Amino acid sequence: MAQSFHALVVDQTQDGEVQAEVRSLETDSLPAGEVLIRVAYSSINYKDGLAARKDGNIVKAYPFVPGIDCSGTVVSSEDSRFSEGQAVLVTGYGLGVSQFGGFSQYARVPADWVVPLPDGLTLREAMIFGTAGFTAALSLYRLEQNGVAPEKGKVLVTGATGGVGGAAIALLHKRGYHVVASSGKAESHDYLKALGAAEVISREEVYDGAESIRPLGKQIWQAAVDPVGGKPLASLLSQIAYNGSVAVSGLTAGTKLPTTVLPFILRGVNLLGIDSVFCPYDTRVAIWKQLGSDWKPEQLEQLVEREIGLADLPSALEDILAARSQGRTIVRLAD
Repeated sequence: MAQSFHALVVDQTQDGEVQAEVRSLETDSLPAGEVLIRVAYSSINYKDGLAARKDGNIVKAYPFVPGIDCSGTVVSSEDSRFSEGQAVLVTGYGLGVSQFGGFSQYARVPADWVVPLPDGLTLREAMIFGTAGFTAALSLYRLEQNGVAPEKGKVLVTGATGGVGGAAIALLHKRGYHVVASSGKAESHDYLKALGAAEVISREEVYDGAESIRPLGKQIWQAAVDPVGGKPLASLLSQIAYNGSVAVSGLTAGTKLPTTVLPFILRGVNLLGIDSVFCPYDTRVAIWKQLGSDWKPEQLEQLVEREIGLADLPSALEDILAARSQGRTIVRLAD
């Protein structure tokens, strides 16, 4: 029997503009999938903001429900791995990109996308992490696979007030690292230190805006988590110590990387691409289990800037694109 519910729907107007509004839908209108979820929480990520823009290059067909992550309980499942009432989460894959997403009180998805909620996390806590937190955790996982360790020196986090940056600081601190946070927001220092940053520096101390970037500079950091990309990443690579690594997951400073091969062939620097969207399922489940146990930071609640409902989403999506957000915005879907 069809169930009515509310969702944020992005649609195209007759004059070609894009607008987002809360609408009533029926579960029969949801796309195909083996698992129907009653959504409790979602969160706002940069990609969600792009999905609500005409030029965001995310949505391929309208109307559409954005939201690239969600947590909730299984209503029904055609897959034996999941049962009615089970607590689950979904991040990545096509959620909120090719398939109706998490800004909805119900979501239907392929079973292969669904992760059981790990012990140690509530549905709300899972979305405090959300896609951004999972990306930060995957960055840490890859860095440690490549030899990064607390005793080897400082780790830099760029774009520190964003979702990935803030979660990375809290996770690295939990693991015992000396974390240095880089931010362009002078008023954010207390917030970043509350998350676990031992030091806070300006973004200009990483990249001063010069058109020409030195291929090799002073070796300052054993590693970095970088959701920024662009010229700041090129400058950062020149500052990584011998055999150090940078985990890059974003492009807010652009997609072009004006560097040389010198950091890689003279210092053995590793540039690690972090893709949380199609992360292998076994790795995905293992990392979520860590987030509910050994990696779960005491400062998790400090990551939350605000908790909102569906009606507040349009303005909140504008805020994340305009860099007016600090920390995580949690979306409460349950009535």
